[in-house]
Amino acid sequence: MNIEHVLPSDIEKRSMEIIEEELGEIELSSEKRSIIKRVIHTSADFDYARTLRFSSSAVERALQALRQGCTIITDTNMAYTGISQVALKKLNCQKMCFMADPDIAAQAKTAGTTRASACMDRACKVKGPVIIAVGNAPTALLRLDELVRAEKIQPVLVIGVPVGFVNVVQAKEVIIKTGVPYIIAVGRKGGSNIAAAICNALLYTLTRK
Repeated sequence: MNIEHVLPSDIEKRSMEIIEEELGEIELSSEKRSIIKRVIHTSADFDYARTLRFSSSAVERALQALRQGCTIITDTNMAYTGISQVALKKLNCQKMCFMADPDIAAQAKTAGTTRASACMDRACKVKGPVIIAVGNAPTALLRLDELVRAEKIQPVLVIGVPVGFVNVVQAKEVIIKTGVPYIIAVGRKGGSNIAAAICNALLYTLTRK
């Protein structure tokens, strides 16, 4: 057994080197590569090199919005917590999650839907450009599709990586067809940690130079 002796400050760097080596000859554009490597770093799952899908100019649009100080809205407090506050502050951006708001729970109960779905309605009221990061609830993506088609919201980017079984694959496919810029993990895999990792990869592109 070979134990690598790596300084704590170098662990992330060494991890990225290992990921780069194991990606081998998989061809990825530089803008996609940094995001995919961050997701693999978070999950140790190389399937994401093949299952992450990017709409045309999605990364470019997201980076431009971050430069202008946009808001990232998540569907879970876990994803919210995982997004780097230090990087957000450097870019004068902010993050929001409405899941724990009492009025969101009341709205969802009245409408007979999920809190994640109600959160998308609240997102329509946020001023300025928004990135929507969904790592848990396919119902958030399905409601977002309805709101986009009704012209009530126009996200700069939708990060659609909910994990699970019920309507997960279908909700991702719906967003791909909606016409908004997207980064989607096709299939059942995903999670709040993956949503946060994608957000951080975008943020670090601008703040770690």
